[in-house]
Amino acid sequence: MTRIGIIGAGQLGQMLGFAGQKMGLDFVFLDPADNPPAAAVGPVLNYAFDSEQGLAELASMTDVITYEFENVPVAAIEQIACSSVVYPPAKALQYAQDRMAEKTLFESLAIPVPGFRPIDSAEQLRLAAKELGLPIVLKTRRLGYDGKGQIVVRVEADIETACTELGGKDLIAEQWVPFEREISAIGARSVSGEIVHYPLTTNVHDNGILHESRAPAEAAELEETARSYLAALLERLDYVGVLALELFVTADGLLANEFAPRVHNSGHWTIEGANTSQFENHLRAILDQPLGDAGMRGFAGMLNLIGTIPDDCTSLPPAQGFLHDYGKAPRPGRKLGHITVVEDSAAERDAALQHLSGRLSGSQD
Repeated sequence: MTRIGIIGAGQLGQMLGFAGQKMGLDFVFLDPADNPPAAAVGPVLNYAFDSEQGLAELASMTDVITYEFENVPVAAIEQIACSSVVYPPAKALQYAQDRMAEKTLFESLAIPVPGFRPIDSAEQLRLAAKELGLPIVLKTRRLGYDGKGQIVVRVEADIETACTELGGKDLIAEQWVPFEREISAIGARSVSGEIVHYPLTTNVHDNGILHESRAPAEAAELEETARSYLAALLERLDYVGVLALELFVTADGLLANEFAPRVHNSGHWTIEGANTSQFENHLRAILDQPLGDAGMRGFAGMLNLIGTIPDDCTSLPPAQGFLHDYGKAPRPGRKLGHITVVEDSAAERDAALQHLSGRLSGSQD
């Protein structure tokens, strides 16, 4: 039996494991946490993500290694890639972990982005504000996620404070974009170079955390452009696995925000809503198996369950939604699970999501 090693044992690793079990695959995870979500589908080696001993054990026990989040140390991936098969490639992590490198990559591929400047002092931020205008978004170049590590600077008087709060250096200032909505383009590329694209997904965030996704996005006129950007990334990086590209829809077209070199929260609807989920296609890609059909089974939507899972959502009938409980302890701002709905029309999907949102009102800590 083929055994997959996964660095990280959170909910994404768990969902990869569930998909792989149906494919006859076995899993081993590397994660320092006690009883992480993926422990439900395979043994977990309790080591730090960059532990030489832990990585060596993982490599000795598995046939192919992948990872479930983009903050895995690049050096760790490069280390095990010398003696093991590891996908996606380390250079995808190098770009995704540094917002300056990421934006520069987009520009080299003629993928439009908001204006940006490197920031290492308050004076540089003042200059960027004059050049790009206010408001402006100041971010850490590394380790930001779910709205963390970023501040919107609206007036010049806030520049000094914003720089201090984010550490004063290794920052990036990005032009404020009055976007209509955010969409994600998700695709997979295999070792042999086969590519499949999922329909575009519309995303809604709350306090920087993804709250809701709907697919297909009502953006048929943008599909070809978004797919061309995604394909360009996959080819340039010689990428293997699932990649998600987040894009702003503006009056002037699409602007790239960031990409994730992994399976993505905005693609969770694919488990029930697509003919082949993003998790199965990621595994197919890294094993160089033919990729599955990424077409939809209906009109799909997803709600994240953040902070708590209400009791009346734990026994949903399939007609009302599909609950995915990650088995994590409740904590304010923590993603504990999600609910997917699949309907015959966009109107029915939206009504189902609205009904579920009503049940969740007041439950998110």
